[in-house]
Amino acid sequence: MKKKLVKRLFALTTASVMAVSLTACGSSGDEQKKDDSSNAGNAGNTDNAGDDADNSSGGGSSDLKAYADIELGTDYTDVSADLKFLTHKTDAVDTTFATYIEEFKKLYPNINIEYEGITDYSNDITTRLTTGDWGDICMVPTTVDKDELENFFVNFGSKADLSQKYEENMLNNYAYGDSVYGIPSMANVQGVIYNKKVFEQAGITELPKTPDEFLAALKAIKEKTDVEAPLYTNFAAQWTMSAWDAYIDGGATGDPNFNHEGLTKGKDPFSDRGDGTGPFAVYNILYEAVKQGLTEEDPTTTDWEGSKGMLNNGKIGCMVLGSWAVTQMQQAGDNASDIGYMAFPISVDGKQYAAAGPDYCYGINVNSSDDNKKAAMCYIKWLVEESGFAQSEGGLSIVTGAEYPEALAALEGVELVVSNAAPQGEETLFNDVNNDSELGINVSGAIAIEIVEEAISGTKTMADMSAEWNEKWTAAQEANGVTPQ
Repeated sequence: MKKKLVKRLFALTTASVMAVSLTACGSSGDEQKKDDSSNAGNAGNTDNAGDDADNSSGGGSSDLKAYADIELGTDYTDVSADLKFLTHKTDAVDTTFATYIEEFKKLYPNINIEYEGITDYSNDITTRLTTGDWGDICMVPTTVDKDELENFFVNFGSKADLSQKYEENMLNNYAYGDSVYGIPSMANVQGVIYNKKVFEQAGITELPKTPDEFLAALKAIKEKTDVEAPLYTNFAAQWTMSAWDAYIDGGATGDPNFNHEGLTKGKDPFSDRGDGTGPFAVYNILYEAVKQGLTEEDPTTTDWEGSKGMLNNGKIGCMVLGSWAVTQMQQAGDNASDIGYMAFPISVDGKQYAAAGPDYCYGINVNSSDDNKKAAMCYIKWLVEESGFAQSEGGLSIVTGAEYPEALAALEGVELVVSNAAPQGEETLFNDVNNDSELGINVSGAIAIEIVEEAISGTKTMADMSAEWNEKWTAAQEANGVTPQ
C-alpha cells in the first residue's frame, strides 16, 4: 500500500512541477473545481487508516443507520458533534456554506460544522488523507483508487439501496463492489459556456454542432467583434486544462461504454477517426484554436478569477467548462442574461450528445467517532436533498426526477450520456492504465497543456502527439494485462 501512495504522490508532484514551469505568472486557481468531474481516480493509501474500523453496512457502528434509511429532522436529532469539512469551494465558505450551516442547525442544533477551504485541493487533500486525522467530511479526490476507498471512507450502503432515490449511474465513481463510499454533491453536464451577445454580434445565428462549425464561429468572433479572446483557455490556472478530458468519452462518441471499452481497452484511442468524433476531435479543437490565434494572446497570463467578469462583460466569447461554471459567470457582472450554455460541438451521425457525470463527491472519514459519522451523514443527506446546492451551481441534482436548472435549457434535444460502470473486477483498470501512461486524464490536464504548448511552438503536430499518446497508452494497457482491441 505504501508503494501505491508514493507512486501517486510522485505523479502528482511531477505534474505540478511541469505545470508550474509554464504558469509561474498565473494563478493556481482557487476553486480547483473541475476534477470534473467526474471520474473516479487513482490513489493514495495509508498503512493503518481504517484497519481497526468496521465500516460495513453504513459505516462502523452497530447503531449507525444506513444512509438511505435516515429521515432528516427525525433521526439523530439528539446527536452532538463538531464536524470539520474540507472543501475546494473556497469562495463559498463564508457565504453559501455559512447559510447552509444556519439552515441545517434548525434541524440539528447540536451539530456544529466548520469548513476549511483549500486552494490547491487535489494535491493537498491527497497528502492529508494519509494521516487519517484530516477532519470528518471532504470532497473525495480523484487520487483514491476504488479498491482503497474503504481504508479512508465510510460505506454509505449499497448502490441498490441508494439508487432507490438517487440516479444509479451517478453513484459509480466511488462505488466498489456493491458499496458506495462517496455521494455526489451534484452532477455536471460537459459543454461550452458562452456569451450570447458576442455570438450575435459575430452573426452566429445557429450554435455550432461540429468542430469545423465551432472554429468558423471563433473566426467570425475574432473578425467581427472586439473581444480579447474568442475562446479563453484559462491555461495559467492549470486545473482548467483537465476540463478538456471530460469531453472525450460519451459526449464525443455517444457511447456510454466508451470510457471502459473504447478508451481503457481500445486500440489507439487517440487516433484521428476522420469524422470529427472521438478524443482526437476534442483535443484538435483546442490545438487548432490556439494555432489559428483564436485564443488569448499569451496563455501563461490568463486569469481565472478575472475571466468570469470578462465573459460576463463580453470580452471573451466562450470557455470550455462544465455546467458548474454557469452560475459563477452569471454572478460575475451585470449581464447574467448574456451567459449561455451549449453542447460541445461534436455530432455523431448528425446527433449531439453531452457527457454528464458526478461532480466532487462527499466522503466521511472512516476514523471519525460514531457521533460524528451520524452527524456527517445527516449533513450530507441534507446538502444533497434539501439545500438546493446543485441547482444553484448550474448543475443537476442526483435525486431522481429533479428538474433541470434554467441555465441548461439550451441543451433540450441533446442526449445526455452517463458513462457506465466498469464490470466487477475491472473497477480500477482505467486508473491503473491512466497512471502508468502518465497522461493524467482527468487528473493533471497534461494532454491539453502539451497541446497548447505545441500549438504555439509548432514543434509537434496533432498527429505527432496523438501517436505518442497512443504509444504510452498501449504500453500501459499491456503492463496491466490488457490486449487492445
